[in-house]
Amino acid sequence: MLKQLPEMGESMFVSLSFLMLCTMLQRVCSHGDQPLSKVAVHKATVSLLDLAYIKASPAILGQEGQTVEWITLEYSSPIPSIDDWIGVFSPANFSASTCPKENRRVYPPLLCSAPIKYQYANYSSPLYKVHGKGFLKLRLINQRSDFSFALFSGGLSSPKLVAVSNKIAFANPNAPVYPRLALGKSWNEMTVTWTSGYGISDAEPFVQWGPKGGDHMHSPAETLTFTSDSMCGSPARTVGWRDPGYIHTSHLKELWPNRLYEYKIGHKLNNGTFIWSGNYQFRAPPFPGQKSLQRVLIFGDMGKEEVDGSNEYNNFQHGSINTTLQLIQDLENVDVVFHIGDICYANGYLSQWDQFTAQVEPIASAVPYMIASGNHERDWPGTGSFYENMDSGGECGVLAQTMFYTPASNRAKVWYSIDYGMFRFCIADTEHDWREGTEQYKFIEHCFASVDRQKQPWLIFLAHRVLGYSSCICYAEEGSFAEPMGRESLQKLWQKYKVDIAVYGHVHNYERTCPIYQNICTNEEKHHYKGTLKGTIHIVAGGGGASLSTFTSLKTKWSIFKDYDYGFVKLTAFDHSNLLFEYKKSRDGKVYDSFNISRDYRDILACTMDSCPSITMAS
Repeated sequence: MLKQLPEMGESMFVSLSFLMLCTMLQRVCSHGDQPLSKVAVHKATVSLLDLAYIKASPAILGQEGQTVEWITLEYSSPIPSIDDWIGVFSPANFSASTCPKENRRVYPPLLCSAPIKYQYANYSSPLYKVHGKGFLKLRLINQRSDFSFALFSGGLSSPKLVAVSNKIAFANPNAPVYPRLALGKSWNEMTVTWTSGYGISDAEPFVQWGPKGGDHMHSPAETLTFTSDSMCGSPARTVGWRDPGYIHTSHLKELWPNRLYEYKIGHKLNNGTFIWSGNYQFRAPPFPGQKSLQRVLIFGDMGKEEVDGSNEYNNFQHGSINTTLQLIQDLENVDVVFHIGDICYANGYLSQWDQFTAQVEPIASAVPYMIASGNHERDWPGTGSFYENMDSGGECGVLAQTMFYTPASNRAKVWYSIDYGMFRFCIADTEHDWREGTEQYKFIEHCFASVDRQKQPWLIFLAHRVLGYSSCICYAEEGSFAEPMGRESLQKLWQKYKVDIAVYGHVHNYERTCPIYQNICTNEEKHHYKGTLKGTIHIVAGGGGASLSTFTSLKTKWSIFKDYDYGFVKLTAFDHSNLLFEYKKSRDGKVYDSFNISRDYRDILACTMDSCPSITMAS
């Protein structure tokens, strides 16, 4: 390949150099392996012991319609070790004689799928190694199949199956679960997406909904699913594969602005009976330009964590769970949520998407939960991803674009715009090429250019990777303080169309810049901006939950506030002239950084460098 480079065109050389640089950068910013990848399932052997056992109770879960239950395990081994661990498997019959052909590491393996979670046998029984007996409580969610539990010796790297439990299951494993709202393609539309075990040949999916206290109607739902052939590589196609069930989306249209609606999910079975979810409610969006109190939360890179302590993923527990709990506690003061990439870090272990949708259900069932595409959802070599990394674990975007609805014109290309009252949000997909001349670049410019700033003065750009400014050590060592060619391609658009704020994830910390253009602060104020900003304020809000990213020791003059902690940002539009920005920490929900913008419409029209065409003296 190196010998051929001189014969290639200059553009090919630049592209190859760029991709190599991005690959190096990705390694520097990496935060660790998916926890289930630590389990060497393909090396598992059978070593059943007569005196070893594991028992699970209760046998039937969710008898009153619950989708989450705690279970108790009792287990024993005659030769206990601190390396003994317990795997949770679903479906319960986890043994098989053959595996997909892509898994060539060993033949024939005992197991074809990784556990959906695991925990060490001495986690809640410190004397397990001494007495060989233990108890463990685990939290299970309804995942469309039964469960069994296995006791292993040999640690995670050389597991030996010692004992297998009885099977347990939810009363109705096919029940509709974990509704997630999203804004539709028009301002007065809300979508409801959920998961079930019912295909279209089994039942008719729909949403029963209407104004609170008013008449209700039924809206049908479309149904999607996929197979392992839809995945792009391992582990998503092999040990990480799990049947995703069916994902349904219904479109609730012609909503009245700000009206409170109630809904529940239903399936009409072929025998005429109905299966129902619980009852939920949401408030319809404001119309574009409407003057009302509008509150938006934004964060990236949250991931998931098990509240029972299993599947420990670096230090996700303190960030992911705390962020989720803070959002739930303050949900009455939230209108819409943007999770801008790196959603659950399933990385090809598909069971984790169910776990994540269960974790955020209290949020996503009540307010629109909008997503952006991140590297851990999309990237996979040879699939059209802008980055030739393996961060998605073979998912290549299929899970994200199916499990969550976005109003993108092509769901495989997750860029779209949202009109929400006085806001216009332009959401980019940084896992596809954004550079000038591309399809996405044209979308971004059209999103900026088509907004009426008199009606929607607050123009916000959202993306996963940092296309603007970041003091993360990995970007500093690379030398550009952002994704290579990020600012070079887009800063003239931000300036020309007077984008107020750009928010990114990917870097797992918080940082705020001054209003900036071409590396120069255009406004010296730090907290109370009046009139034109003359530049764009860039925010890194990637501290949703994933293990934190360190800052460079270099002093960046454009960086106003940095925080090595978990948190999220909140935008509050009071009217067309006043916006409040707040950064809150996940641990306590308190505000640690803030600024406000006060201005008139004429301030948006005012020309600054590269924001208006040249003025002529012609009369």
